[in-house]
Amino acid sequence: MPQHDANHADATPLRIAMVLFPRLTQLDFTAPFEVFARVPGAEVAVVSETLEPVVSDTGLAILPTHTFQTAGTADVLFVPGGPGQIEQMANAALLDYLRRAADGAAWVTSVCTGSLLLAAAGLLQGYRATCHWLSIDQLSLFGVEPQPSRVVVDRNRITGAGITSGIDFALEVVAKLRGGDLARRLTLQLEYDPEPPFRTGNPRVADAALVEAARRNAAPMLEERRRQSLAAAARLGVRPGL
Repeated sequence: MPQHDANHADATPLRIAMVLFPRLTQLDFTAPFEVFARVPGAEVAVVSETLEPVVSDTGLAILPTHTFQTAGTADVLFVPGGPGQIEQMANAALLDYLRRAADGAAWVTSVCTGSLLLAAAGLLQGYRATCHWLSIDQLSLFGVEPQPSRVVVDRNRITGAGITSGIDFALEVVAKLRGGDLARRLTLQLEYDPEPPFRTGNPRVADAALVEAARRNAAPMLEERRRQSLAAAARLGVRPGL
C-alpha cells in the first residue's frame, strides 16, 4: 500500500534549497534539480554566496535565486560536489550557511563530494554516507562511516554517490517526502530507464587497468582535496579515522 495518496501529497508545500558554488559539477546539481522542480507544490531555491552567475567546472553558468543571507529556511538542504568543492572546504560563509540551513531542515542531503562539504560543516559526524568513489575514503577523516552505495539514507541524511547518481538520489528523496507513487510517476515522466553502452561506470565493474588510470589522472586533485579535508577536520576538532 502506498505511504501517501499522491494527490494529497501534491498539495503539500515544500521548500528545497540547492546550493551553488564556483566550479561545481553541473550534473551533480542539474540532475536532482530536474527531479525536484517537477514535484508539485515544491519551491526550489538556488542558493549561492552572491546573485552573480555561478560557472561550473565545464563552463555552464547557472543563476542563483537567493544568497546565503536571503535564502531563509528550507525543508530540504542539498549540496552538490565537483572540483570547486575543494576550495569551499575553507569558505566560512558557505559552511556557516550549511549549518544554519541544516538546523531547520527536515532532510540534509548531497551528491558526490557535496558530502565532504556537509562533513566539513560538522553535519555528518556519526552518520553513514557516500561520495564519489575516488574520494569516499575521505569521509572517514570526519568521523563519517563511508558506504560505497549509489544512495545512502541514514536518519534524515541522504547522500548520493558520484555525479550520475543524482537522479537516483533525487527520486529517493521524493519517495521519502511524498511517497513512492510520485517517485514512480516522475521516473516514467523522465524516461529514466538507463542502459549504459559501456559497463565501466563503477570500479566494481570496470577493468582494473582503467580504474588505476583514473586514479593516476585524478591524483593531484585528490591530494589537494585530502589536504583540505584534513584541515577542515582539524578545525572541527575531529580525530581523523585514516
